[in-house]
Parts: sequence; structure tokens; C-alpha cells
Amino acid sequence: MPLIDPAIRTATPANKPVRSFDGGGLYLEVVPSESQWWRFKYRFAGKEKRLFLGVSVRLIL
Repeated sequence: MPLIDPAIRTATPANKPVRSFDGGGLYLEVVPSESQWWRFKYRFAGKEKRLFLGVSVRLIL
């Protein structure tokens, strides 16, 4: 299921990191410090790897 804008904006932190998967390896990880990290999970040479893509910025309007 693809992540949509309202789901990303309302993602709340817990005591442990919470992961919301988008499909194909892309996911949003919400950490206890309320940061939202975009990550990509893939396999290379039979080993699982994770790539950090960036942080979501919350705009308060």
C-alpha cells in the first residue's frame, strides 16, 4: 500500500521506531524523537542493506 500524505503527516512516534512500508523497499521510520526518516531496504550479494534517504520536515502553517 503506498504511503499517502495524510498518513505521513499523522504518523506518531512510540517508544520504539515505527516503520510504515510503501512497497518495493521504501519505508518511513518514525523514531521516538519525533523525526521521520525515509529509508530504502534492499539486498546486495545476498545481504540485507538499508539506505538512508533523508528526513521529513514537518511544516506548521
